Amino acid sequence: MSVSAETQTTVGVRPARVWWTAAAAVAAGAATVTTVAQATGRFHWWAGFVLIPGAVIAAAGAPLLARGGGRAFTGYLIAWVGAIVFTVGALLMFGAMDKGWPLMIILPTVAVAGTYAWRAGHPLARAFHRTIATLALAGTALGVTFLLMQADAVDFGETNWWGGFMMAGAVIIVLNGLELLRHRIEYRVQAIALAVFPAALVFLIGLRIFRGDWPY
Repeated sequence: MSVSAETQTTVGVRPARVWWTAAAAVAAGAATVTTVAQATGRFHWWAGFVLIPGAVIAAAGAPLLARGGGRAFTGYLIAWVGAIVFTVGALLMFGAMDKGWPLMIILPTVAVAGTYAWRAGHPLARAFHRTIATLALAGTALGVTFLLMQADAVDFGETNWWGGFMMAGAVIIVLNGLELLRHRIEYRVQAIALAVFPAALVFLIGLRIFRGDWPY
């Protein structure tokens, strides 16, 4: 068999194997959610019309993700969309949307933060993408905070705690903007200024909110 024929055979078999593995995994997940919901008396059968399509969508992204290259990003996006739809279905199945809604913040932001590994070629594009990815990570922390609050695991009392997340986001933007100092590129100073000055304003507003000095 020629090298090209072997390559075609390998490429043709591997995505199918990945697809079946992913399909088996999401089928097991859907079956587990349904079984547990029935066992706990919180089964809402109609949520299966959300749960099962979400599982199928998530499995559909796996072969593209496994191929790598330019198709990997598309597969990544499809898989995460499926995971989010699946989670919505699971929350509806258990009737737990009132407690689990912070997951709708956590999952999308984790998906965006996960793209950090994809690096653009130009330093400006790379800095912009890195900023978005790290801000998404801060969004994940916000979602986790809401989830803990829903579970009564944390209580900030009368503190305007969300001002702290505004300050954290501003710091992230400033640090990523200052990272451009390492690169000798055109419009470097302008790009840093566009990042630092608005972020400094947001930081000051967040500080005032956190301290309870914000009048609005």
